Amino acid sequence: MPTDLIFRADPYAKDCAATVLAVNERGGIVLDRTVFYAQGGGQPGDKGALDIEGGRLPIATAVYDQADKSLIVHVPAEGGAPPIGAPVTAKLDWAVRYRRMRVHTALHLLSCVLPYPVTGGAIGEGEGRLDFDIPEAGLDKDELTTKIQALVDRDATVTQRWITDEELLANPGLVKTMSVKPPMGTGKVRLIEIEGIDLQPCGGTHVARTSEIGKVQVSAIEKKGRQNRRVRIAVL
Repeated sequence: MPTDLIFRADPYAKDCAATVLAVNERGGIVLDRTVFYAQGGGQPGDKGALDIEGGRLPIATAVYDQADKSLIVHVPAEGGAPPIGAPVTAKLDWAVRYRRMRVHTALHLLSCVLPYPVTGGAIGEGEGRLDFDIPEAGLDKDELTTKIQALVDRDATVTQRWITDEELLANPGLVKTMSVKPPMGTGKVRLIEIEGIDLQPCGGTHVARTSEIGKVQVSAIEKKGRQNRRVRIAVL
């Protein structure tokens, strides 16, 4: 039975009731459903806790099971795991997740302001970065900040929809990332659409409107090679 990914349909769900399906040899806990995003696409796995009978078990991160990518493994911050079949309540560290949602959507806007192939990226705590294949330098932090903030302030809606693998293959221009390929193989691919601004494959969690991002600042531009520029942003 695959894990029911509640965060996929509702990234604002902060907790859910669930049942323990399995505990792996390293103590990782598999639930039948979860609000925890599993690490992938440059976005870290969520942290939080599982409320269990008699206490609370802190969860350090969530990852996909190595043998079965349809399952999410909740990694305890310390030893111990509830028995198989036990009821639990999965609870996010919402403050951390929401900052990551704001950063992730802001990075999509950055990819619009700099329409170059993306060679890498990562999301941190209130900050993130994208690496671009740019043949020449000359990027200005203040100018980029102004352009991203203008898109944020448009208060555009952020929605998702699905297309088939075949549709994506027929529209390769949708894929901006050179290093991270969109998740394919299940027959469908999730697209994130920022109204009137952007459309690209993405499996991560996002805010519902760009205005939720708040204030954005391009904090650094680094040269990582002859044609590679790393642009760091922060949400304030």
